[in-house]
Amino acid sequence: MKIQNRTFIISGGASGLGKSTALEIIKAGGYVAILDLSDEETGRALEKELGPLAKFFHCNVLKTESIAKAVQGTVDWIKETGKPLGGVVPAAGIGLPAATLDRNGNAFDMDQVDLVLGVNLRGTIDLIRQSVEHLAKVDPEGPDGERGVVIMVSSSSAFDGQYGQVSYAASKGAVASMALPMSRDLAKYGIRVVAIAPSLFTTALTAMMSDRVRKSLEASFIFPNRAGNPPEFSFLVKHIIENPMFNGAVIRIDGASRLSKL
Repeated sequence: MKIQNRTFIISGGASGLGKSTALEIIKAGGYVAILDLSDEETGRALEKELGPLAKFFHCNVLKTESIAKAVQGTVDWIKETGKPLGGVVPAAGIGLPAATLDRNGNAFDMDQVDLVLGVNLRGTIDLIRQSVEHLAKVDPEGPDGERGVVIMVSSSSAFDGQYGQVSYAASKGAVASMALPMSRDLAKYGIRVVAIAPSLFTTALTAMMSDRVRKSLEASFIFPNRAGNPPEFSFLVKHIIENPMFNGAVIRIDGASRLSKL
């Protein structure tokens, strides 16, 4: 599928992997609807930074009505630009490390569990289901009759999560497990589904890690022996969009890293 003159919805698009993805799509001539918790002033500044191919929508992925407003706003913007919907990248995510039992033998807080699962899993599902209703109505493209693509963000923690990552690993493992059944659900509409599972990438979220944790994670990379950079993630997003044979798959992007228990 061509990126040029198509519109892509990206949650968590104001920073990190989401913003890098937006920049890559814009560079290829696509339009991006940036859904993020940032306030309106920050959103307007982001629109100015990214240029006329970007539109900001304040969105809290924990709230169905907030997602609905942002998706409808995107649909209205598409009517103005004439650039049909091409896909959705639910990149909003959160990590709140907590051991099942802490050093005093106390169980972790279920409110934090609910928050992580709510943002990473429920928010992903909710944005996708609301977006693909519109994507399924787009005119099909090319000999395969493709309408668009869903690209979810899982994590290497889905496969080898570390100490204190029960909630995060559970949420990202669930995202990975959705790729195949969702691709089967949406195949008749010409919509592909892929999940990307990155290991440590340099973002604002990972910048909050302690030096000890970061160095431990970086040591797990085989080659290159470093954390990933956001453009390396967004290059993969671009290739998935453009290559119709990517479907129903979970793709690790991790420098052959396999996480230890820490």
